[in-house]
Amino acid sequence: MNRRQFFHGAVAGGAAIALSPRALKAANAANRTLRVATLGVNGRGIAHIRALLSNPDVEVIGVCDPDSRAVAKGLAAAAERQDKVAQGYSDFRDVLELKELDAITVATPNHWHAPATILALSAGKHVYVEKPGSHNPYEAQFMVNAARYHDKRVQMGNQRRSWPWVQEAIQRLHEGELGELTFARTWYNNRRGSIGQGSSTSVPEWLDYDVWQGPAPRRDYNDNVVHYDWHWRWHWGNGELGNNGIHALDIARWGLRVDCPVSVTCTGGRYRYQDDQETPDTTIASYHFGSKGASWEGHSCDPRGFEGVGFGIHFYGPGGSLVIAGNNYAVYDENRDLVTQGSGPGGDSVHFGNFLDSIREDAPLTAPIADAQTSTMLCHYGNIAYRSQSALSIDTETGRIQENQKAARLWRRDYAPGYEPVL
Repeated sequence: MNRRQFFHGAVAGGAAIALSPRALKAANAANRTLRVATLGVNGRGIAHIRALLSNPDVEVIGVCDPDSRAVAKGLAAAAERQDKVAQGYSDFRDVLELKELDAITVATPNHWHAPATILALSAGKHVYVEKPGSHNPYEAQFMVNAARYHDKRVQMGNQRRSWPWVQEAIQRLHEGELGELTFARTWYNNRRGSIGQGSSTSVPEWLDYDVWQGPAPRRDYNDNVVHYDWHWRWHWGNGELGNNGIHALDIARWGLRVDCPVSVTCTGGRYRYQDDQETPDTTIASYHFGSKGASWEGHSCDPRGFEGVGFGIHFYGPGGSLVIAGNNYAVYDENRDLVTQGSGPGGDSVHFGNFLDSIREDAPLTAPIADAQTSTMLCHYGNIAYRSQSALSIDTETGRIQENQKAARLWRRDYAPGYEPVL
């Protein structure tokens, strides 16, 4: 399989006539109602529940997390917006046994993203999965194949793809307002503190740690991993590149209209704090696509970024530049004079709405998993280049790393017994 293949009746009518308009409306509403469960509700999953229930004809019937305290928070969030009483679960494999369930949303740690998606697809469910969607390139390929094999809708949480003002900005680029684009510079800045030096301790009574670890090979419980700082350990997370870099690089790739890079470099380090964090706090990743290029700069110890904001994408072309900074975009001519600008709301609701409409009405997904994982691969390439301390040469037909055994060893991970992905 090459890279492009990888990524890229009368009786019923009579019954309807017999129904009153009110009964018909109620029947249609019942048929439209989608029943969804959310996995991982300590933080991001709460936003999933609220975004789902901001759309019509949705019921959250299941809330799942190995942390019993988080389950209580998730159930409360659902109760705020619906009369339906959701059920709480610790192990999401129990959720998949619900016959009335149409879809799941996945807001777990990264090491669960692809395995949960693949298991849900095997159970006949549609899936909304948070970014980056996969922990490694092997999983990226597998989940794309699984979505195709089971013929289900899988949307990734790169929600800017559904924001109208971002779509407007990209349309300007694609209509040639700046000419043929040459480069996109992206960035993310934040002020994150030290995660300190953790200790191996007994597992808290509120946590099912075996379920939390899931597909990852077993390690003793450490008190500075759960719930957020797993992001900064390669065993479970993908660093800031997979955490926030994916949002910027996805827009850059969309605007440039590129897929697989020819070569990738990534430098940086853990400069400010000496603690348990394994991933860098400062990163510069560069991507060469032949006639175009892109970069991502991540700075986790200072919130001041370019253009006065902590997140953005700057496109360059012979006719000027376009900057997406925060919740605004601006177009400048070749003399740096402002030509036009636009802005709009952010949030999750419209992106979840697109996912729901795709299930009900076969509407095109704005972030289908195959295209989304093409963007996620940029994060995987960058992290592999950083970890292997080498420049990567990529076969653009297969997406595989060439002639670099040290880097190629990071293509996939080992799995806990029983968790190896299968179709």
